[in-house]
Amino acid sequence: MGPGLRNVKLCVVPFLLGARCCRSLLKARTLRKMTPKKSSSNGRNSTADGQYATMTEIKKKMFKSFGLEPGFTTEPKSREDLLKYQPKLEDLPARSMQDSFCSAIIPLSTNAALQDKYINFRGFARVGRLLEDMDIFAAWCCNRHLKVPNLPEGVPLPYSLVTVLVDRIDFTSVSPQGTQDIRLSGHVSWVGTSSMEVVVWLEQIVNEQYQKITRALFLMAARNATNTAAAPVNPIQPANEEEKLILAGGTDRKKQRQLLMAQSVFKVEPNAEEQSLIYKLYKRTTPDEQTGPRRFLPPNCIWMHDSSQMSTIPSFPEHRNQNNTVFGGFLMRSALEISWATAFLYLKTRPTLEHISDISFQKPVSVNSFIKMTAYVVYTQENYLQIMTVAEVLDAYTGNHVTTNTFHYTFSSPDAVTEVLPRSYHETMWYIHGRRKFIASRSQASKNPR
Repeated sequence: MGPGLRNVKLCVVPFLLGARCCRSLLKARTLRKMTPKKSSSNGRNSTADGQYATMTEIKKKMFKSFGLEPGFTTEPKSREDLLKYQPKLEDLPARSMQDSFCSAIIPLSTNAALQDKYINFRGFARVGRLLEDMDIFAAWCCNRHLKVPNLPEGVPLPYSLVTVLVDRIDFTSVSPQGTQDIRLSGHVSWVGTSSMEVVVWLEQIVNEQYQKITRALFLMAARNATNTAAAPVNPIQPANEEEKLILAGGTDRKKQRQLLMAQSVFKVEPNAEEQSLIYKLYKRTTPDEQTGPRRFLPPNCIWMHDSSQMSTIPSFPEHRNQNNTVFGGFLMRSALEISWATAFLYLKTRPTLEHISDISFQKPVSVNSFIKMTAYVVYTQENYLQIMTVAEVLDAYTGNHVTTNTFHYTFSSPDAVTEVLPRSYHETMWYIHGRRKFIASRSQASKNPR
């Protein structure tokens, strides 16, 4: 999946573009030390504090900070005793963005076992595996941001962290090699009362310089120790004018998300242009003078329901997070891989991943669940196709389905794409929704031509 990445530039404030812009915006001494430009001969950068931690070490540190122990038990250790340490918002000290900034390494150049886990058959790193690590790393940045005053030494952080959504994931032209180290960097860029926005980016050495692979925005929710209620987080105190811009950008994105949710085609009727398009779709697929239910498929088209691929995945304890539910990164990887397969089978050629739109996490997924992933081609235009993948939890005893996640991907093809058409009204709403996602993703690229 790795080689099919293209440069999708952004028209947002510069700090979202990755390490280079963050180095110019966050001028603090600590930040500069942690983002050196050149690598050592083995591809592992050293800083004043030594080498970067690996992602394995980051996971261990995070589990320890939350008081979690490795290994599986049928009854997770109770954290109710930590509720008494839950701070009030007014008691939490302000934090700067540099307090949460950190970097870590996936040591693919020296760890053959990791190579087998991350590499695809063409020698590139699997993007789905990298999304898993980005989700964990976003939680680690939140962990570094949280500071509880007067917390007794040895007492774990009285928090739980939950991924609420991934706002957007964009890719550059750098195809990640499966045998070279990959560096993750990130920091908390905005906070609400109990939520934190984190920007995370990946880099790999190209011609002795770190080059950005991708970047994503994660929105994380802070919960109390037992994950039963929201918990307040430390506010951000901007250290300079640049940090004020970063913080304001997070506020603007929150408002934009709320606006898009309110205007969703699943909540309000399509606009006038879209209603006209729906009528044209009806006329194209209905015989002249036909008043009955019969529909016909125009040449060189495919019905939407014939474009789908489905997979049912049993989850296991290895996929659990600190709350003993399936962690978001595993769902992101699974959804991306079936979406890529769906695009490949639809196009009959290798697709290029252009953009991942907002990913919503609506409900927690129990660690003993069956997860049904269904990917649909919901919109096509020229050499692009838009895929929507729906994750559902299946109850094996009752047969009930509960939707937990929705994912949106934009892929491209070297050739013109066979047009997909909706057959039912429900599919038509998916078509309109997919068209909106596609227009939004391409408008970003058109404003920032390669």
